[in-house]
Amino acid sequence: MPPPPNHRFHEITFYVRYFETDAMRIVHHANYLAYCEEGRSAYSRAIGANYADFEKAGFFLAVSEVNLRYLSPALYGQQVTVRVWVEEVKSRRIVFGYEIFNPADGTMHVTGVTRHICITQDGKVTRIPEDWVERWSPNPNLS
Repeated sequence: MPPPPNHRFHEITFYVRYFETDAMRIVHHANYLAYCEEGRSAYSRAIGANYADFEKAGFFLAVSEVNLRYLSPALYGQQVTVRVWVEEVKSRRIVFGYEIFNPADGTMHVTGVTRHICITQDGKVTRIPEDWVERWSPNPNLS
């Protein structure tokens, strides 16, 4: 599930930390969701759409759905790369795609998507501001 052609993406690489693993030194499945979040934050900063600024403007992207497919375990001490891209952005929704893999040998650990709905600080569903829709556009060069 690589990024679609002409979609921009971002990658962040880091080492698996001991506390993220179980007794077998395998990354606990729940931690891959945190890896997605770290990738999503790095992606947004890289494209000039810092999520902290989005929150300061009074908006949040609430996670409405998560789908992760576990393919092979990542282990304590190895590096993992999170590749993230925007699948689609609509007036109230944004969908991110992910691949989490071993950069040393290309072994794919996890693929997935997260869906988010834009809400205000008081929890009401709202439109994503147009300037943010443009920033998060999956393929800005094609617009």
